[in-house]
Amino acid sequence: MLNISLIQVQYLIALDEHRNFIKAADASFVTQPTLSMQMKKLEEELGVIIFDRSRQPIEPTAIGAKIIKQARIIFSETAQIETILKDFTGDVSGSLKIGVLPTIANALVPRLISKVTQKYPDLKLTIKEGLTHEIIEDLEYNRLDVGIVSTPLHNSSLIERQLYIEKFRIYVNPNHPSYSKRSWETEDLLADKLWLLSEGNCFRTQALNLCTIPDEKLNHLALNYESGSIQTLKKIVDLEGGATLMPEWEASDLDDDSIDHLRAFKSDSAGRAVGLIYTKFYAKDSVINKLEEMITSALPNFVAENNDLEIIDFV
Repeated sequence: MLNISLIQVQYLIALDEHRNFIKAADASFVTQPTLSMQMKKLEEELGVIIFDRSRQPIEPTAIGAKIIKQARIIFSETAQIETILKDFTGDVSGSLKIGVLPTIANALVPRLISKVTQKYPDLKLTIKEGLTHEIIEDLEYNRLDVGIVSTPLHNSSLIERQLYIEKFRIYVNPNHPSYSKRSWETEDLLADKLWLLSEGNCFRTQALNLCTIPDEKLNHLALNYESGSIQTLKKIVDLEGGATLMPEWEASDLDDDSIDHLRAFKSDSAGRAVGLIYTKFYAKDSVINKLEEMITSALPNFVAENNDLEIIDFV
């Protein structure tokens, strides 16, 4: 019977994440010789080499990658013991690492932090902004506990919980040919410059699908700049003309003068669903329930009222 300790499993996961013995040791709050010795003992116990040390950064061997994958499952399953105890006592504490899309974070995160500090002061939040594929990877490697992204993802390895639906809004310069229209068809977006988020952002993908614009035709829109920030795009529209798309919740936080430049789509199906995602091995169901409850309670009324809408899947 194999003799493997949980601490060896933890060190193994840390080494896979950092691919460097010194960095993995620092992250594990031990010395590098201690971590190296434990990895050597683990490899001797298993009778295989887990990491190819001839490469820099080090890489798992073929058999090592399989062992690491199982080690993550073991570590996640072991964490359920603590979760069972906290559920039994009603304790909401510890840490929760959340990944969130930048196009969601600006409106949601300040309100979420306020809710958590008021209701669960012993729960430590770590919030990281990232693109959808980055959040999924961090979930798979246990660097995050939960993600807040645009759904559905159609990813069988993840559990999804829909939180809310928000419509798209158009922010437009007064010189735009369609400025006088209060509600727009998607074709109105193409009458002048359309400023978009950078490649890889799902909000960009949704915008292109909404407008049925293939990537290869974007050059015909006289696009000079792609941004990672919706607020940056707003400023470009103010200075350079054209239009951009904004999520409804973020658009509602604009000042009075800027709100005059917002337009709606004629179709209520122009929007997105936002949801929680986490892996099937994640153990803290009670914490997820509390997080869902806090986010729902933080929604402004005009967003909460959208939940009966049927939104087209643009992802």
